Amino acid sequence: MPAEWERHHATWIAWPHNRTDWPGKFEAVPWVYADIVRNLSRVEEVEIIVRSGEERTRAYDALRRSHADLERVKFHTWPTNRVWTRDSGPIFVRRGAETDPIAITDWRFNAWAKYTDWKQDNQLPQRIGKKLGVKTFSPAIAMNGKPYHPVLVGGSIDVNGQGLLLTTEECLLSTVQQRNPGLSRKDLEDVLSSYLGAEKVIWLDRGILGDDTHGHVDDIARFVAPDTILAVVERSRSDANYDPLQENLNRLRAATDLQGRKLQIVDLPLPRPVIFQGQRLPASYANFYIANNLVLVPTFNDPNDRIALNILVGLFPHREVVGIYCGDFIWGLGAIHCMTQQQPG
Repeated sequence: MPAEWERHHATWIAWPHNRTDWPGKFEAVPWVYADIVRNLSRVEEVEIIVRSGEERTRAYDALRRSHADLERVKFHTWPTNRVWTRDSGPIFVRRGAETDPIAITDWRFNAWAKYTDWKQDNQLPQRIGKKLGVKTFSPAIAMNGKPYHPVLVGGSIDVNGQGLLLTTEECLLSTVQQRNPGLSRKDLEDVLSSYLGAEKVIWLDRGILGDDTHGHVDDIARFVAPDTILAVVERSRSDANYDPLQENLNRLRAATDLQGRKLQIVDLPLPRPVIFQGQRLPASYANFYIANNLVLVPTFNDPNDRIALNILVGLFPHREVVGIYCGDFIWGLGAIHCMTQQQPG
């Protein structure tokens, strides 16, 4: 699996339609999408999944009014349950074959072992693979003497493109919202090695408060270079995120690469708690997306916005770093990384 900063051919997204994900705030969400696509279309192709011709018309109008580069936008009319293509979409990998260098891994999707409406989203990898005409692999591992198709979503992992993979025990090993009952840590490491080329897995502990997915790593720790990880920290000892993030930080500081060398760990703050209707939301600057010559970063009208953006500017000196206001968007319990999926060049 290539690192996210490697060259993209396109970014895949699904246009927002499920109003129950943003009750009372849905009207703002398509305009956040339009702003994201406006920025992405400056640097790469954007493949947008819509459910109908009517939805395509609405999306096209929002993008036109937002001055997106419509020459670099393509629409695909397929049914979806939700818009989180980081999780429901395919995970692309590179192959050695010169004539067929890109492939898709089609992991099982079950809506984070929490929701019942996931069957349309589960079809996305096959649909995209067929559209692109690329080889699609359905990962399998033996369980009780039979092949088992494991659940895995893109937000639960992050890679450096050179054999290291980050994930959390809370997401992949917990019995809460359990994805793969019966699979051990070693089983998961084996299947991640076989299908994503993960030679070493760095296991963190837990995710942040408010995370509906139960421990996705893309809110807490991200590779920004082969030897560098951006780790989210909470400064306030009284905050519920303080202890689990300190545990993650300690694990990262003890981690090594494939040659046994220590990794560089850079701290990234959290915004102050974002709370709406009494619910703590998973607001994190780590949910950024790395595109060609561009990094899109969620912001929350918080003093730490500036600090987070400056940290990312220092880490990506050759990319434009752009903040996207996600104070309304995060009510859907996801942000920019959650709604995007890169197709490698």
